[in-house]
Amino acid sequence: MSGDATTPSASTATLRGSFMAAIFLMATSAIGPGFITQTATFTAKLGAAFAFAILASIVIDFVVQLNIWRITALTRRRAAETANIALPGAGYLLAILVIIGGLAFNVGNIAGAGLGLNALLGLPPKIGGALSALLAIGIFLSARAGVLLDRIIIVLGIVMIALTVFVAFVSGPPVGEALRQTILPDTIDFATITTIVGGTVGGYITYSGAHRLIDKGLTGPEHLPAVTRAALTGIAVTGVMRFVLFLAILGVVASGVTLDLSSQTANPAAQAFSHAAGEVGLRIFGLVFWAAAITSVIGAAYTSVSFLPVFTPMTDRARNIATVIFIAVSLAVYLVMTTPPAAILVFVGGFNGLILPIGLTIFTWIGFARSDLMGGHRYNRPLLVASALVCALTWYMGYKSVGNIFAFIGL
Repeated sequence: MSGDATTPSASTATLRGSFMAAIFLMATSAIGPGFITQTATFTAKLGAAFAFAILASIVIDFVVQLNIWRITALTRRRAAETANIALPGAGYLLAILVIIGGLAFNVGNIAGAGLGLNALLGLPPKIGGALSALLAIGIFLSARAGVLLDRIIIVLGIVMIALTVFVAFVSGPPVGEALRQTILPDTIDFATITTIVGGTVGGYITYSGAHRLIDKGLTGPEHLPAVTRAALTGIAVTGVMRFVLFLAILGVVASGVTLDLSSQTANPAAQAFSHAAGEVGLRIFGLVFWAAAITSVIGAAYTSVSFLPVFTPMTDRARNIATVIFIAVSLAVYLVMTTPPAAILVFVGGFNGLILPIGLTIFTWIGFARSDLMGGHRYNRPLLVASALVCALTWYMGYKSVGNIFAFIGL
């Protein structure tokens, strides 16, 4: 799917479409079933105080995505290739971690697709997950895989946002209290913040939009202003969606409803949507959750496989075949696992949050010390300082929360 490069002389409409594809690939990857489940779980536990974790994730997202997109555009290389040149062997490490994290995430994404079709159509989760994985495989086997990827991601992303706004309006959340605790939370939980950050910008998500821009040929200093605007737009879309989803669930929790977080079949997000809007709410949840899951299955597979060429050169067809295999392996793991889907979705966010500081450290160092990899461009110093601060913060949060994260799946 890397054969659809766009030259600088391409029409404005084509360029806009290419940037929209990258924006929504990043946004829908960041707003997957893991994030939805994590939001429901942590809102039920922390109430309005979870707003602070949402704000922290958006601030970290802003720094991470803006720097990764911009540095990737300037180097004109995928992340692992750049890392290998900057620090020999670092690209291999980053690729292995992202692929493992992406595989773990994709197991959760397929589980989420199964839960979505269960709520929407009443299908057993395992069957729903299998059908969704087969649909994703069909997209990558298509001769028009690149076009299908872009269009499906954009359409389903818009559907997710519209339906979640409706449920947030119906649930009537305490907006004033949420705004207060966004700045002055009653509780700060590092494991929660690390998990939500991992679920929205950790692992493969960090590189999804940036790698799509490379496949579109939108790199180099001539595209840097547009790349910056696209990154900011994607961050804004995901930020609004995160708060809207949080408010939708907070409205239910604040009304006195207790969400079940303990049983093997617990699906706290489905419970929240159902309490907010009855049977219609449950069906809306099913569609939103399935849309979030299938777009994330596609995004996780596409981005994870985009790291494989650091090990060996690959043609477009070879990458598509590898992506199909990646999804098939994810499905096989999901079908044999006995861990509840909701627990998987919370854990994989935390796991990818532990991967985040490694890649961010490499790219921050490149920005400071390797202008030669960026065509001699002297990278924006304030952005690099912010990147260094966020890097230190994510290392600290990972250290403080690693035990709690693995406890999500009983380890």
